[in-house]
Amino acid sequence: MTVAERSGPAACLALVLVFGLAACTADTDGAPPTSPVVQLGAPGEENHTLAPGETLNLESPKHTEADEQFMLDMIVHHDQAITMTGFVDERTDDRDIRLLAERMRVSQEDELDLITEWLQDRVVPLNDARAGGGHGGHDGDAMPGMLTKAQLAELEAADGAEFERLFLEYMIMHHQGAVQMVAELYAAGGGHESEIDQFARHVESDQGVEIAKLQQLLAARSS
Repeated sequence: MTVAERSGPAACLALVLVFGLAACTADTDGAPPTSPVVQLGAPGEENHTLAPGETLNLESPKHTEADEQFMLDMIVHHDQAITMTGFVDERTDDRDIRLLAERMRVSQEDELDLITEWLQDRVVPLNDARAGGGHGGHDGDAMPGMLTKAQLAELEAADGAEFERLFLEYMIMHHQGAVQMVAELYAAGGGHESEIDQFARHVESDQGVEIAKLQQLLAARSS
């Protein structure tokens, strides 16, 4: 009886793996394989084919100034969205709007905690952002989607159906601005660090879903 017959399927599989590995690690002349090794590029970058003798770069991408700017600006952006949702309960009885506004408030407060932790871990000062001035001289009103002081005052003064229309229109604009900020982050060479990439893509996805819901509610009031 052979070894394979005594040991059963497991031994047969082991023999196949051994011979298979041998075939992969050497050609008929005993030389190493010549197939190229490709290292996947970071988001927005091309893949890299390694030259003979070149080793893989396994170092994780580091965060950049563009990442810091994005996170600091997103604090200001989220703060205003939370202010907007804070107007809802006293100005409309619409159940759909109230539920959506509460979802936004909870989601953005959770994201603010994540942003704050990310910045603190990287020893990035929060003072300018929490004061509403952004970072590096950015004016909050200049960020994509941000309401001006006049628009925010208009929303706060409205009530009933007028408030509902303004809230939906302004929140759509506000969310679209956040999605634009994500696009600008990657265009500026940011978003390579895994944590910032994951967060930015979450913002893009989550706010895209909410934009669709906001547009649906607005369309229902226009018909």
